[in-house]
Amino acid sequence: VQLQASGGGLVQAGGSLRLSCAASGLTFSSYTMGWFRQAPGKEREFVAAISWSGGRTDYVDSVKGRFTISRDNAKNTVFLRMNTLKPEDTAIYCCAAALRVGVKDPSLYVYWGQGTLVTVSS
Repeated sequence: VQLQASGGGLVQAGGSLRLSCAASGLTFSSYTMGWFRQAPGKEREFVAAISWSGGRTDYVDSVKGRFTISRDNAKNTVFLRMNTLKPEDTAIYCCAAALRVGVKDPSLYVYWGQGTLVTVSS
């Protein structure tokens, strides 16, 4: 199984980025997909998750209204659209796959990808 995240970069505060995570080696449409982030010196944090059908999404409170998670099961890809970015959003963002719905606990995710770095300057 491979989960490959991309789309990170350097952006000014107030700007936008769209992260992508391409999956292979698993039945993508059977998995909840999540995004997590880890800032320097901090623990990994749940950001967003989307159910296998896309019918349910969950977000951490700090990104509600600014970030949108979506997926394209035909392309085995999950996205994270990030608007109105803040310096505190700076982190390495990783995608992960889980077999349960609505999971925010990273220990319940079975597959993890490499991260992509997002840096938001003030």
